[in-house]
Amino acid sequence: MELQFEGDELKSVLNRLRRAQGQISGVIKMIEEGRDCEDVVTQLAAASRALDRAGFAIIATGLQQCIIDPARNGADGETTEQMKARLEKLFLSLA
Repeated sequence: MELQFEGDELKSVLNRLRRAQGQISGVIKMIEEGRDCEDVVTQLAAASRALDRAGFAIIATGLQQCIIDPARNGADGETTEQMKARLEKLFLSLA
């Protein structure tokens, strides 16, 4: 299943990923500087949430596209049940 993002969807996901990228860079710098453990964990948790939100947005877009046009997404011979199982596995991988 190939996801196709449109303007606002793409912008939102990329912003979340860039935010996470910046937060992870911040965590690395904090560790290198020997910063307080609580500050490092707080920043790491923020990065984790940003990645989770980006992942959920990607999965939500996939689900929406499957509902709107299931024939397009099953064109490679994948049954609806197989597609559902794959999407469920992806969703659970973020849980």
